[in-house]
Amino acid sequence: MPRKGMRSVFFRSNTTTTLPQQSPQRSSVLQSKSPNRYLSPLYSFSDSMLNDTFKAAEEMINKWNIENNIYTKVTSLFQENRKEAREFIKCVRDLQRAMNFLLFENANSEKLVTAHNLMQIAMKRLEKEFYQILAANRDYLDPESISSGRTSYSTSASFSDFEDDIGSEVDEIQIAGTSISKVEQMSAIAMSDIKMVAECMISSGYGKECVKIYKIIRKSIVDEGLYRLGIVHIKKARIRKMDWEVLEMKINNWLNAVKIAVKTLFHGERILCDHVFASSDAIRESCFTEIVKEGALILFGFPKKVAKSKKQLPERVFRILDLYNAVAELWPEIESVFSFESTSAVKSRALASLQRLGDAVRSMVSEFESSIYKDSSKSLIHGGGVHPQTRYVMEYLCHLSDYTVPLSNIVADWQLPTQSPLPESYFEYPDNNDPLSVRFAWLILVLLCKIDMKVGFYKDVSLSYLFLANNLHFVVTKVGTSNQRLIVGEDWISKHEAKVKQYVSNYEKYGWDKVLSTLPPNPTADLSPEEVKMLFKRFNSTFESIYRTQSSWVVPDTKLRDYIEVSICKKIVPVYSQFYTKYRDWAISEKLIKFTPDELTSHISGLFYKSRSNSSSSSSCVSSA
Repeated sequence: MPRKGMRSVFFRSNTTTTLPQQSPQRSSVLQSKSPNRYLSPLYSFSDSMLNDTFKAAEEMINKWNIENNIYTKVTSLFQENRKEAREFIKCVRDLQRAMNFLLFENANSEKLVTAHNLMQIAMKRLEKEFYQILAANRDYLDPESISSGRTSYSTSASFSDFEDDIGSEVDEIQIAGTSISKVEQMSAIAMSDIKMVAECMISSGYGKECVKIYKIIRKSIVDEGLYRLGIVHIKKARIRKMDWEVLEMKINNWLNAVKIAVKTLFHGERILCDHVFASSDAIRESCFTEIVKEGALILFGFPKKVAKSKKQLPERVFRILDLYNAVAELWPEIESVFSFESTSAVKSRALASLQRLGDAVRSMVSEFESSIYKDSSKSLIHGGGVHPQTRYVMEYLCHLSDYTVPLSNIVADWQLPTQSPLPESYFEYPDNNDPLSVRFAWLILVLLCKIDMKVGFYKDVSLSYLFLANNLHFVVTKVGTSNQRLIVGEDWISKHEAKVKQYVSNYEKYGWDKVLSTLPPNPTADLSPEEVKMLFKRFNSTFESIYRTQSSWVVPDTKLRDYIEVSICKKIVPVYSQFYTKYRDWAISEKLIKFTPDELTSHISGLFYKSRSNSSSSSSCVSSA
């Protein structure tokens, strides 16, 4: 250890350490001094007290001089005898007080040289002890133990808590409390010892040596913790070249690691720094910053690099949102842990990542919207079922709606496109006019307009309306069974459910009114045999033709299928049933009847899904009749 100058030996921190109460005997000695003699405002000694202080310090310090013998060089004072370790600290602090007094009383005293030499020997001992405590207690001073045991151990404990209690049997295990685990107890003891040594070294002018040791050991622990979490520096160029599968694995690893890093690793390190160097704001800020800043910048730089990587596909937006959400959720902890001015770069890096991730999300959602516009498939969907584009878009929006909180922040100031293929008059703004609600409603409208354009591919008008009913019902169902319901609101759902019913009504009009028109307006009116025969034949022929055409049409959703079947039954079966009942006997004899009312109901009930049991629908139709 380099020899310290006299000025540095008597360096005192700006923060005054709390002093113990003077004993009555020491007070009387101070009062006996001549008032004309200049005295230190803090300490005063009689000659006998000075001699006793120097004698006790010389005996204790030389006993543990690391140069004296092999035993003192290899052993640890704090591990060997913690009570004596506290005595050692007390002797050093008493020696420092005596030296301060001599500076005021007699700066040329030979005792100052002796005291200076003793102080150097003591500091070498404490420097070694400080290193050994930090190194030997790595497991007990890991950030997880520290952060979890914060409430069990008072971080305000300082050397002064033990200074006047050297002879007592009170141990830090008792201070830690019997309710905490052994790991937390050992963590509390180690933290107390480290703080005791650090405060003694700093107040004695050896803060630089103390801080250097602390930074080296603790930074290695933090760096190792980050490495074990998989947090390593990756260049932007390498990320750009990664296959998506590899990059996604790294994203998942980062998502698992970031909470541990912030809430345990960095948080625990901040607690330890604040505790050990509580007497100096400047030192604890310097230590914490140097220990964690590099690793934290690497940690929060990763999301930004991912967001700025090669062109993102819309389907990858969910990983980007996961990254955004993770940083946003941890922001209160980030602000708290990195509250020092010297760590502001870490917060700036996290904010920059949030900004870049938000930009990436907006870009990917815009690309998703553009992909809907650009869809040019002209293939007909068999039976007027749900179009693949409808399924894809709504599944995408369902997943997107799971990220309501981050999306609300991302789209807050994001206006709808000023240039759009769709006239703005097509768009009905949600009642709450919330930016997120508007964005979702707009994306759904883009899809529905695209579906409307595909209607022209169907030559049968009734089939085109069934196609619209199927697709809009699918959209409404997906909205109603996902978080989109909360986003766009109940009014939106009600309006579009009404549109589904209107599409069904149009389908029935163009698909089944021909059947209804073959029956007389008054089915119980008296008709001639020729008229009855003609009406039965026309009904049978028209129904068979329509049934044959629509038997290949589909309604995938059970609820919508039941609604349509019941609606058709209510429209046709009651009228046919009255006509059938009035002319049944004669029509049977003439072999004009092909369908009884029950058979008619059965045919309609199995129209869109032949494998489904028709019993429930039949009973509904018959009861309606």
